[in-house]
Amino acid sequence: KGIEFKRAHLFDVNPVGVGAMGVASLLSIAAYTGVLGEMAQAFSALIALVTALIVSPLLAWSTGGRYYIARQPVPEVAGTTSDDGNYRRLTGCVICEREYEHDDMAFCPAYRGDICSLCCSLDARCHDLCKPDARISVQWRAAASRLVPRVVWQRLDTELGHYLMLMALTVPALAGLFVAIFQHQRRTMMAGGGPLSGAAEAALQLGFVKLFAALLVISAVVVWWLVLKHRSAQVAQEESNRQTHLLVQEIESHRLTDEALQEAKQQAELANGAKSRYITTISHELRTPLNSIIGYAQLLDEDPGVPPHRRQAVSVIRRGGEHLLSLIEGTLDLARIESGKLSLDVKPLQWREGLLQIAHMFELQAAGKGISFRYVIDPALPEVVRADEKRLRQILINVLGNAVKFTQRGGVVFRVRHAREMATFEIEDTGPGIAASEMAQIFEPFGRGSASGAGGGSGPAGSTGLGLTISKMLTDLMGGEMTVHSTPLAALNEQVDSEGAVRAGTVFRIRLFLPEVRAASAGRFLPAVLRVGYVGSRKRLLVVDNEEVDRGLMVSMLAPLGFEVRQAASGLQCLELLRDFTPDAILMDLAMPGIDGWETIRRMRAQRLSDAPLAIVSANAFEKGVDNGVGVLAEDFILKPVRKHELLDWLGRSLHIEWNEERVSRDPEDRAVEAGGPDANLPADRPTMVFPPSAEIQALQTVIDLGYLRGILRQLDKIEAEDRSCVAFVMQMRALARNFQLEAMSGLLRQANGGAAAPTSPQASAP
Repeated sequence: KGIEFKRAHLFDVNPVGVGAMGVASLLSIAAYTGVLGEMAQAFSALIALVTALIVSPLLAWSTGGRYYIARQPVPEVAGTTSDDGNYRRLTGCVICEREYEHDDMAFCPAYRGDICSLCCSLDARCHDLCKPDARISVQWRAAASRLVPRVVWQRLDTELGHYLMLMALTVPALAGLFVAIFQHQRRTMMAGGGPLSGAAEAALQLGFVKLFAALLVISAVVVWWLVLKHRSAQVAQEESNRQTHLLVQEIESHRLTDEALQEAKQQAELANGAKSRYITTISHELRTPLNSIIGYAQLLDEDPGVPPHRRQAVSVIRRGGEHLLSLIEGTLDLARIESGKLSLDVKPLQWREGLLQIAHMFELQAAGKGISFRYVIDPALPEVVRADEKRLRQILINVLGNAVKFTQRGGVVFRVRHAREMATFEIEDTGPGIAASEMAQIFEPFGRGSASGAGGGSGPAGSTGLGLTISKMLTDLMGGEMTVHSTPLAALNEQVDSEGAVRAGTVFRIRLFLPEVRAASAGRFLPAVLRVGYVGSRKRLLVVDNEEVDRGLMVSMLAPLGFEVRQAASGLQCLELLRDFTPDAILMDLAMPGIDGWETIRRMRAQRLSDAPLAIVSANAFEKGVDNGVGVLAEDFILKPVRKHELLDWLGRSLHIEWNEERVSRDPEDRAVEAGGPDANLPADRPTMVFPPSAEIQALQTVIDLGYLRGILRQLDKIEAEDRSCVAFVMQMRALARNFQLEAMSGLLRQANGGAAAPTSPQASAP
């Protein structure tokens, strides 16, 4: 049906062409040499032509054409139109990567793609995988197996048989060559000197025989080497093909595995996105009521008109709300870190001051439980380093809080070192330890371990199970390392060396990169103050929130300080109000009916209704720090529940307000709770705690053993009235009594040692 010229589709030997050429060549050569007479010699070329024309169709008819096409061609692919408008069927070669017409391309199973005729002819490494039955080696073996008896062929089709067949061809060819050379040499000698004598001819024959024998030996060795080389190459090729096949299978398996992995990754990303959306939604729904609970609890806690017996209930409500808020914040931090949306706010900070502040905070908690707390700070510690203060405090407070909470006897040691810009924190305790079976799960979310039930924490709320998880993830995010070593054997928990260092329990070691800032200064920590007003003209504020309760809370916080507060229940009402009201600052919620907060801000800016400073007050924590297109920065974002100090800090920065402040005195435990927040201002130099006489301590211990709360409070009032130097002791005991921490009170009394003065921390002056 057509002429095929691609080697990939042809037999190596076609009997039609090769046979016709061979027969025509033999006859023409015989005619040319005069074997067939002088007439045939003159027409030798014509004999070759006629013979080829006659023999080729006879051979084609006898073979049926089956030695022409070695395999069926691949169907043509869809064509393309070139730039000149002509229709072409172009296919790219997998080797040279050029495009050729379909008629010049063939599918190559070795490269698993289309290959051009030129690359197919030059590449011999595939051994014609595309036509395994059309190779010359296969063809002559097939022909020989048909001509030679089966029994004989089975013996010949071996390495030795191949050697004998090659020698059967080599020896006659070599002998014929030597005979021709001998005859030529003999005629030459006879032409030059006449007939040769018998001795000369015998000598000439002997020389040729010796040379033939030597070459025959060499030929035998070379032929055997060729047979072995061919067999070795064949075995190597078979092994290479087998390994290639296995490699292709492995690649295919990897491809399937990668597809499954990508699908699983996609499903995990979808699930993670759904989880993030759920966390965002549930966070918003929880923050809205918490905003009212914690906000009004803050106002009641600061109200001097609240009776003392009701102030305790307010404190319990506030701490419960703070605990729930910490759970929400922990879950959000976890989601932010997992999704890569948590960014670090690295800036210079007063490091030594911050460490002393944290240490003093946990001194109170440890003293309340009757355990020791020691902190050892490296004298070479730099004063100022670069770090994210909030995240660094979060890590240390979580780990130290766990150490104090789960330690019932002995104490906690907090060590800090700094060398070559690397800070090392060690928190060592004599707690119950962590079992080996639980060691791998301590950093898992909501994993508390078997010791959590016996922690005896001093706080009213239990653990959320997120502290260590977030601390570990934050440490990794900051490029640091957190490791833990624990000895859970109870017999070792009380072994203390001569210096008082803990030798058993649990040791957390944290390493962080905290570069020193040598030419920087940071503000000192100030004593806690209460802002009761401000200096200057009256400021006007606009609160935009669809929740009436939240708007009322903002008014309750800001109006007593002297602010004029106007309210808007929606974005549209806000835009309408701004036409007649010019605020100094705007507090905007996001989730509102009609148009949300972002759209309200866009319309407000577009209509130029107000250019006043604007803060987002929302429960949607995931919007903080995200590019919003309206110029609201992360520091202008206040999360619900609104903390009063954060709101007033923002107003002070934005409106340049000078505050009227009053110092406040709070219970030690209240200050310890708030020390975890951004406005924690515990003084570094706290007064020495003086214990009452042993008789008063014994009387106090008696009512504590009875669990008689009113008796405890009356006894504390008596101690305070008789000796004003015991005020610090009385304040701490009252705080513990209000939360029914009777065991902690007994532990603190065990430190009294007969009523002698005792500092809150035995190592308060430690380096």
